[in-house]
Amino acid sequence: MTKRLFDICFSLLGLIILFPVLLVIAILIKLESKGSIFFRQIRVGKNNQDFKIFKFRTMFVGSDKKGLLTLGDNDTRVTKIGYFLRKYKLDEIPQLINVLQGTMSFVGPRPEVRKYVNLYSKEDLQILQVKPGITDYASIAFRDEAELLKDTVDPEKLYIEEIMPQKIALNKKYIVNPSVFTDIKIILKTFLSIIK
Repeated sequence: MTKRLFDICFSLLGLIILFPVLLVIAILIKLESKGSIFFRQIRVGKNNQDFKIFKFRTMFVGSDKKGLLTLGDNDTRVTKIGYFLRKYKLDEIPQLINVLQGTMSFVGPRPEVRKYVNLYSKEDLQILQVKPGITDYASIAFRDEAELLKDTVDPEKLYIEEIMPQKIALNKKYIVNPSVFTDIKIILKTFLSIIK
């Protein structure tokens, strides 16, 4: 099975099976705060092309204008239901739409915002040769990234100088030998990290 066929089949199956869950989450988001159910943001995808990523909205409307990084469980921009969704990665489920559209894959380098991609070296840009994904090695390694950022004086400096280079290194590891088998292994590791 090719990677694209895998993505189409399982994203469609996922959307069908998870529809009741999606509906409940959507209702809870609307009940707690004003604004759209979904949060759409411009990210950088394959071949350095911009696209809109779908997520469940976990912050109060306009919060993204106050900063791009989320700072742990004390970030007042995040709604109550938003904390729960982020903790169990449920806010990422709408990205199945991106996978079905073809702008994302199940597994691949997590797509960054343009601000941070502009800091990539020429060598770093090679990770944009493949489609971005819902999960990857870096997502597993930095599952508690928000908690790491909240304990520092300058979260953005820590992200740019320490976390982002490590993520890029893990993404380079993935693009050397991408395969459906590797993708399945990363997906299983992602589920295990969420359960733990």
